[in-house]
Amino acid sequence: MPAIVGVAQVISLGNSAVFHIGDVYSISPVSNAKTFSGAGSFNTGDGLTVYNNLSSTNAYDHDAVDQGNYLNA
Repeated sequence: MPAIVGVAQVISLGNSAVFHIGDVYSISPVSNAKTFSGAGSFNTGDGLTVYNNLSSTNAYDHDAVDQGNYLNA
C-alpha cells in the first residue's frame, strides 16, 4: 500500500545511517572500518587496572587495498 507522507525534516544523519520514507523492497547499508588501537584501549567496566608497560601499536599496512564492498549492491 503506498505511503502518503507530509513534511519530513531531517536535521542530521550519521555516516552509515539509513533514512527511509514509504515503501521499500530492501535496505542494505554497507560500511567499512579499520581501527588501530593499543593494548587495553577498549576495556570497559568498573575498577579496571591495566598495566601496559611496553606497548606499541603497529599501524603500518603494507598492502595497498583491503577487502572492499565490491558487488554488495
